[in-house]
Amino acid sequence: MRVMNKPIIHYSLLYCRPGFEQECAQEALRQASVQRPVIAEQPAIVAESGYVVIAHNQQTFTFSRLVFARQLISLHHTLTTLPERDRLSPILAVLAQLLGTFSALWLEVPDTNEGKTLSAFTRRFQPLLEEALGERIDPLQKAPRLHIFFPDKSSVLIGTSDPYNSAAALMGIVRQSMPGDAPSRSTLKLAEAIEVFMDKSEQTRLLRSGMQAVDLGAAPGGWTWQLVRRGLRVAAIDNGPMKGSMAKHPLVQHLKQDGFKFRPKKGVDWLVCDMVEKPARVAALIEEWFAEGLCKHAIFNLKLPMKQRLAALDSALSGLRKRLDMEGINYKMFAKQLYHDREEVTVFLSKTKN
Repeated sequence: MRVMNKPIIHYSLLYCRPGFEQECAQEALRQASVQRPVIAEQPAIVAESGYVVIAHNQQTFTFSRLVFARQLISLHHTLTTLPERDRLSPILAVLAQLLGTFSALWLEVPDTNEGKTLSAFTRRFQPLLEEALGERIDPLQKAPRLHIFFPDKSSVLIGTSDPYNSAAALMGIVRQSMPGDAPSRSTLKLAEAIEVFMDKSEQTRLLRSGMQAVDLGAAPGGWTWQLVRRGLRVAAIDNGPMKGSMAKHPLVQHLKQDGFKFRPKKGVDWLVCDMVEKPARVAALIEEWFAEGLCKHAIFNLKLPMKQRLAALDSALSGLRKRLDMEGINYKMFAKQLYHDREEVTVFLSKTKN
């Protein structure tokens, strides 16, 4: 008699923006199914929870290619009935079963209103867990990070993340402080995009003083502000007014024109765009700029519809890739729903050498 081996089921924990759990799960399962069929029964998705758990049969995920996931964690244990009088002991018992050392201990909660109320609750555990783990926490090692995630006060999910295949920020959120003299809070979106998509050496190389940039849909100037503070000269394209320090800044040329019709007389280094329009139309505009050699690098937002958000994003990005490939342009492109994004996704596109 032939004995069939049961598949080994693994679980991954992904954080996401509340309200985008379905898109996060669909995207992860699609990436897994490219490697082999996903035969594991999926845990229920809780709407507005800010996280999903994915069951899979040993597929691997590439975090940088997951648009809606803020963090990627290999889930090892789930405790759903922590006793109210002693929540620590069950957690310590689980940690004793995990082998090896960790480069960091991160206690995390969902990015929801309910999650925010848990912050003070979880902070009490930090020193106790650090003391219990002792030398097993070694920041100098390139070891996995240890994540202890509290969806609520009575349950905890425990897992690890690979420093080379995950977000290097607590809760997967690269937080930004609002600059006092920036004209709008939209400045935080571009600031976060620069931090997420480019390491420090790339920022130094690609955002140099004296470079030329175009900001489509610039008013009131939040994205222009980020470029100007790095010394770039910016053509701000918008029929609306620029405000604050961007209204008469010597590095800013404000042109009251339609962002979809404007074209520079010669190519620039950067194009940034945060216009409210259908994602397919914005992607087509970016296609034209790159195909015509009008820019080398771009950061732009794609506003998603209320329904079929993943399909709309797929369509816009696949059309963009098809045009770039057809034109023989070498490029790298990454898309992410950032912390400061709302119903949108931010895309980084950069020409590369052969």
